[in-house]
Amino acid sequence: MTASPDTPEPVEAPPEAPPEAKIRRRRWHVSVIWVVPVVAAIVAGYLVYGRLQELGPEITITFKDGDGVKAGQTEVRYRGVPIGEVTAVDLSDRAENVVVQARLRRSAASIARNGSVFWIVRPEVGPASISGLRTVFTGPYIQVLPGTGPPKTAFVGLDRPPPALERGGLKVILAAAHLSSVGTGSPVYYRGIQVGAVTDTELSRDATAAHIHVFIGQRYARLVRVGSRFWSASGFDVTISLRKGVEISLESLRSLVVGGIAFATPEDPRSPPARDGTIFVLHDKPDKEWLSW
Repeated sequence: MTASPDTPEPVEAPPEAPPEAKIRRRRWHVSVIWVVPVVAAIVAGYLVYGRLQELGPEITITFKDGDGVKAGQTEVRYRGVPIGEVTAVDLSDRAENVVVQARLRRSAASIARNGSVFWIVRPEVGPASISGLRTVFTGPYIQVLPGTGPPKTAFVGLDRPPPALERGGLKVILAAAHLSSVGTGSPVYYRGIQVGAVTDTELSRDATAAHIHVFIGQRYARLVRVGSRFWSASGFDVTISLRKGVEISLESLRSLVVGGIAFATPEDPRSPPARDGTIFVLHDKPDKEWLSW
């Protein structure tokens, strides 16, 4: 069949556009499980940072005996306040000494100076004194007496507490033919009042005499002059006479047990004050003239 020339041709429909894909943006959801470790990490970092801010210099102290000193437990104290802690305890190269490493707090960094004195506080019970009993329960600790020199990190510790802890006193030497009962810690008296103590004993360089190192407290240092006389105050001094009967002289019960030294100074304005290192003779007994001074 032939189409009529007046019949219009069919029009093709335009192609349909492909459907547009809808994209959904995914939202991030933080699980509660991750919140706890993140907060814990932040808190731990803050604590570590605060700890690092408190850390001061690390020092090394050499002792002859480190009995009772433990890393992480033994404290370093000044005036009863903890200022550091022992971090390691080991022997020296030749195993002759104990090397203690301690970390001080930043606030106590000025303690690490030349002239600082360290010693271990342990319980001591003796005829002269009873001290350190608290350490029976808490363990020993390291005590320090600060120095005034330049910064320093290596120190040699003392075997026992220094008899005189104050600064600015007078240090003199007494020469005796025999040491007798005088030893470290023995008291020194003036008019029956203790004004100092023996800090050390040793032989003279030529070994012809015993040298006794004495420390006089600062407030009493002016009492020691070049003309002062020292004598042993240890034990009994018994004198028997028809007029006075029996006389017993004893400086103190303590000097009877641990030894003691007494001295007297004449009222002579021409006698200059004694200086550090002045050597005096230690007599066995005092003259009557000295007692009248």
